[in-house]
Amino acid sequence: QVQVVESGGGLVQPGGSLNVSCAASGRILRIYGMGWDRQAPGKQRESVVKWPTGGPVDLANSVKGRFTVSRDDAKNTMYLQMNNLQPEDTAVYYCYIQGERGTSGYEGDFKIWGQGTQVTVSS
Repeated sequence: QVQVVESGGGLVQPGGSLNVSCAASGRILRIYGMGWDRQAPGKQRESVVKWPTGGPVDLANSVKGRFTVSRDDAKNTMYLQMNNLQPEDTAVYYCYIQGERGTSGYEGDFKIWGQGTQVTVSS
């Protein structure tokens, strides 16, 4: 099957930076897209970034100019670089990877979420 593992996150002071990564492994035939959501305490989950393969990056207005994404398709990994972090960025960040399962042929679609990683911005 397919597994998705997040790493990174942690505690940082306002204005600081963090990098989180999201890696997929397993029987992956093709990746359609990757993205990140976040959920702050007491708030609804919101999209941070959506990145369809071959398409434009769609960043939430609240993070534009501060967050950037990159990906290594050979490693099925996406990276979220977060700069100038603010207390309102404090949340659990969840990545997802969406695509097709299989090795020599198509076996089905998947959309797998990571386990979530805590990002805390506080002085």
